[in-house]
Amino acid sequence: MNTIRTVGEFDGRREIRFLQLVFVDINGVPKGMEIPMGRYEEAIEDGISFDGSSIPGFQGIEDSDLIFKADPSTYAEVPWEGIARVYGYIYKDDKPYDADPRGVLKRALEVLEKEGFKAYIGPEPEFYLFRKNGSWELNIPDSGGYFDLVTLDKARDVRREIALYMPAFGLVPEVLHHEVGKAQHEIDFRYDEALRTADNIVSFKYIVKAVAELRGLYATFMPKPIYGFPGNGMHLHISLWRDGENAFVGEDGLSETALHFIGGILKHAKALAAVTNPTVNSYKRLVPGYEAPVYISWGYRNRSALIRVPAFWGKGARIEYRCPDPSANPYLAFSAILMAGLDGIKKKAEPEAYVETNVYEMSDKERVKAGIETLPGSLGEALEELKKDKVVKDALGGAYRNFVEYKEDEWEEYVEYLSMKELPVETKRVTEWELERYFYV
Repeated sequence: MNTIRTVGEFDGRREIRFLQLVFVDINGVPKGMEIPMGRYEEAIEDGISFDGSSIPGFQGIEDSDLIFKADPSTYAEVPWEGIARVYGYIYKDDKPYDADPRGVLKRALEVLEKEGFKAYIGPEPEFYLFRKNGSWELNIPDSGGYFDLVTLDKARDVRREIALYMPAFGLVPEVLHHEVGKAQHEIDFRYDEALRTADNIVSFKYIVKAVAELRGLYATFMPKPIYGFPGNGMHLHISLWRDGENAFVGEDGLSETALHFIGGILKHAKALAAVTNPTVNSYKRLVPGYEAPVYISWGYRNRSALIRVPAFWGKGARIEYRCPDPSANPYLAFSAILMAGLDGIKKKAEPEAYVETNVYEMSDKERVKAGIETLPGSLGEALEELKKDKVVKDALGGAYRNFVEYKEDEWEEYVEYLSMKELPVETKRVTEWELERYFYV
């Protein structure tokens, strides 16, 4: 655990005078405030009060007094600013605030722990780097392709700079590479316990955007910034451990626990989509023809399936959940996924729709015969599925009502925009409404 730094101490190099108190709103967007470092202990012990009425998905104006309490284990110093930042939990009336996303995940992990499990998650967030020219005509700074090293990739120095800053926030970079899309990139970092990984995703986005800005670029984790280009995904590698051993390892492949966990996710996949793919733009990525999965299925090493089981050795058994994208609030998404999987374990759900062929190349008749269903085609459809799923609703705890209300408003605004533009609701084109709403956040 990190110790509390005194005012003036910054590894002997410079003073740290201010501390950012960071939490996320219902969308997973970082929010917070700065305090003088002299108030750090107060932020840990008593908390710092703030008005939550204008935070998306938090309190209404009639009941908005909230308290932020710092979690000192998350303390980190920002190398390029000379300030520090720390995550924490939100309280209301001296009790954990039930709509605090980080608190929602903490409570879900406590439920998991009562069943004897600890969850580890490794994410693969993708992003684009653009030069913006004053309009929504995006300037692509490189024309590299998948794993290009030298000739076409102009952003490799940016990726390296991001990776060099990551350890300051506790992230361990593992692989840096150009993605399929022009100006699209991926930097994978080491898996960790679920709460820590959720924090790391928020930190990673912060680092990427900050370094891009320093370089005169814009970084976006928007699921589908350009029509016809690959979307940004955030595949999640998940495993459960019990008593220090990987509970997904069986005698000859995956354990029964792992298979039931897969069964739970498949059973709740339609409702989960509202949380793992929570924007209008998310469903411009989830279309046939790209690597983003659309069909609810699973298989070994099958990249067209919703859940893939990568090859593993020793204790490395895990599943790869392939539909989530970086617009997801990681705390809420992890809570929903883990509780869906735990439901499968408890009910011994058998994972159906097993397939090792390319699902996209199957006919509709073949998919029906194999029991393969389809993910929702829009945010509106996903929200309707969420409303019907008690397990996923309960996983979101006190954030459920706020989440649904906020997202329904979002969907209605989009439908109204399409009506004004005389565009069909099922359009897969990326609209200006989406760029204005999602490009920066």
